[in-house]
Amino acid sequence: MKVIKVLLCLTLVFLLGGCWNRKELNDLAICVGIGIDKVKTGYSVSVQVVDPAEVVANKGKPGRAPVTLFTMSGATVFEALRKMTTISPRKIYMSHTRMLILGEELAREGIAPVLDFVSRDHEFRTDFYIAVARGTTAHNILKVITPLEQIPANELFASLETSSKAWAPTAAITLDQLIADLTNKGKQAVLTGIKLTGSPEEGDQRENVEQIDSNVLLQYTTLAAFRGDKLIGWLNEKDSKAYNYITGNVKSTAGSLPCKGGGRLTMEIMKSNSKVKAILKNGKPEIMVDIHLENDIGEVQCKIDLTKMETIEEIQKEAEKGMVATGMRAVTYAKQHEVDIFGFGDVIHRQYPKVWKQLEKNWNKEFAKLPVHIKAEVKIRRLGTINNAFKEK
Repeated sequence: MKVIKVLLCLTLVFLLGGCWNRKELNDLAICVGIGIDKVKTGYSVSVQVVDPAEVVANKGKPGRAPVTLFTMSGATVFEALRKMTTISPRKIYMSHTRMLILGEELAREGIAPVLDFVSRDHEFRTDFYIAVARGTTAHNILKVITPLEQIPANELFASLETSSKAWAPTAAITLDQLIADLTNKGKQAVLTGIKLTGSPEEGDQRENVEQIDSNVLLQYTTLAAFRGDKLIGWLNEKDSKAYNYITGNVKSTAGSLPCKGGGRLTMEIMKSNSKVKAILKNGKPEIMVDIHLENDIGEVQCKIDLTKMETIEEIQKEAEKGMVATGMRAVTYAKQHEVDIFGFGDVIHRQYPKVWKQLEKNWNKEFAKLPVHIKAEVKIRRLGTINNAFKEK
């Protein structure tokens, strides 16, 4: 019996693999941001790597940047990354990636090959955000030293997450969401754009963050619309905001209205939701969009009496008209470019699958003719800590 126990213990010991695939921190270069641009030879890949000694408080040599940017070109993205070991003393480790920046030229040519690598590689998680470098390269975006956050990629991640919750024209898109939109015949994809304010040559200088007013900043702009995997155009700010209203992605934002006697009134959107449904008229689908908003008065720069209920009702009606007009402008833009970024085709597919089978093969053309009706309901809940403006008093 004892012999059997000993043999069992020895067998278990041999079966234990230990840490055969361990990855020591000292052997890895932790990637936090990756940028991919299109070049003649294939792809130019830029990787923003953390310098741990410089990030830790009171550690590292003074004057050294908290991150390093490695750039290499190759026929494919994977090849460029492996080739990067010729300039990086450590193997690039992708599991902590926070941002993927795609160059505009690459986005216009097609992002499917890049996404194949990113979704196939086992080291990538899917919780990072994806954006398009607008009017510049992904390399230029990643080489900017940013204020507030030591690691630029972390600032890009946090800024996109914050703006998508507090400023409606942007959208925080993850890999899973992007691939789902690209593979859905009833919906086209969008990505947020990011641009440089200032000269790229000054962005990687430490002086950029050693002054109160930085010369170069990274700023998220509006949404890029895709047809398939190719970027076909940029929505403006109002259209980008309307896209998020229609798709129900607005957490909070601010919007202003002109007053009749001059000046403007600004409202803070505290709650927003939308319902999109399809109906059939004479066998043909139409889309009904209902948008509901709950607003607070944020700022008054005109002569109005907010103590009167009729004034509040008038503001609500004007806000509803503005919401419908803005939404229809965004839909018109999408129709002109034949890109169903709102997912109306997906709505028809869910409600009327037989009708969708007849439309899906030529949906881009059918979408351009699709009747869309938008209704908006706006309720003002609070006026703030005062009623009328100080000037009126």
